[in-house]
Amino acid sequence: MPDPLDLIFAALADPTRRAILSMLLEDDMAVSDVAAPFQMSLAAVSKHLQVLVAAGLVTQEQQGRVRWCRLEPDALRRASVWMQGFGQFDPMDLDAFERFLKAELG
Repeated sequence: MPDPLDLIFAALADPTRRAILSMLLEDDMAVSDVAAPFQMSLAAVSKHLQVLVAAGLVTQEQQGRVRWCRLEPDALRRASVWMQGFGQFDPMDLDAFERFLKAELG
C-alpha cells in the first residue's frame, strides 16, 4: 500500500490537477464544469480526477445524472504539515516546493 503522502505529492505534481484543486477551493463542482476550462477530453479530466480521488484530495458523489467533486482539505493539511517541518516553505506554497525539488534533484 503506497504511503498517503506519496499519493498526495504525485497528484500535486501535475499542473492540471493543481488547477482542478484551485477550482474546487471555490465550491463543489460537477465533473463537466471541472472539465470546461481545459482543452482536453472529459475522459482525460476524469482520469485526473481519479488520481485526486485516490490521493484523498477530492471526493466524488453521484447526484442523479451528475457526478459532483468536492475538495477534501484534510489531505492537503497532511502535506502542508509535512512541508512546514522544513521551516522554509509557506504552508500551501506548493509551487515553491516544486521549484525546490527541481533544483535539488535537477
